[in-house]
Amino acid sequence: MKDCEQLIPEYMRFVRGVVDSEDLSLNISREILQKDRRIKVIHNALVSKLLSTFKDMLEDEREDYEKFWTEFGKTLKEGIYSDLRNREKLLGVRLFRSTENGLVSLQQYIDRMKEDQKHIYYITGKSHEAVANSPHLEALREKGYEVLLLTDPVDEIWTSQVPEFNGKKLRSAIRGDIEFDQKKADDQKKDSDKEEKAEEKEKPPVLDAIKGNLEEHVKEVRFSHRLTSSPACVVSDENELTPQLEQILRATGQEPPKVKRILEINPNHAIYKKLEKLHKSDSDDPRIAEYSELLFGQAVLAEGGQLPDPAAFSKKLSKLLENNL
Repeated sequence: MKDCEQLIPEYMRFVRGVVDSEDLSLNISREILQKDRRIKVIHNALVSKLLSTFKDMLEDEREDYEKFWTEFGKTLKEGIYSDLRNREKLLGVRLFRSTENGLVSLQQYIDRMKEDQKHIYYITGKSHEAVANSPHLEALREKGYEVLLLTDPVDEIWTSQVPEFNGKKLRSAIRGDIEFDQKKADDQKKDSDKEEKAEEKEKPPVLDAIKGNLEEHVKEVRFSHRLTSSPACVVSDENELTPQLEQILRATGQEPPKVKRILEINPNHAIYKKLEKLHKSDSDDPRIAEYSELLFGQAVLAEGGQLPDPAAFSKKLSKLLENNL
């Protein structure tokens, strides 16, 4: 047979070979193959043998395996979300680009994690350049943490289905909150919740003003633990759709629900300090609304996103330049 889907899964469609078995029926048809238990046994044995071969290549013939992965890795990693039975093995032979040079496996990543590092960090996006230079990585870089750079559309799907690898949780750099002091660890969650409520009461009023001006786009404005040099970034909650996943759904003809994201602001940045000073002097100053929209737009562009109204952003930016030149 030229193609036999019952013997080889779709994500291994690049494999060519011959199966020689005395147990195969002489009368072959699609119906017989689908019902034959022996075919399923051969299927499982083939997949297991191939994955074992890939693992041996990864360990013993690294240079050749990297060439193999460059050619067929994009196809092979489809199995991470489609083949639950072999997901762990597939993750073990997968290679990633990261903030370090070269390709890295998950086990290599774990082996060279910092002593105080708790998670496997990754970031998803459209291109290597966009994610490598994302402001979301600033604090992670400062801590010396390596981050996996995921740029294939399929990465948006499997990362939502894989919570951990070898006991290490996978953590997105653009989802949820990142706190390196572990204040929100499970064993301190109750105390942490109390602290958060206290912090909310003391939150500077300018943050509420920014949120009010961006009500259509964001559901929360808060200080960031992940920014060190950029003024702001936009993040998603742990279980919410990312902009990239929304685009994938639209490409398949599905209209995703509108999701408001979180605007995180660097409290040490000069732009925030000027905004706070402006709000203290006159909370009704119309410039606060304009600057809030510019801050949000800049954050969206920095992550490689698309502005909801590019023309309006351009006009506001032009006006700001005119007033300051």
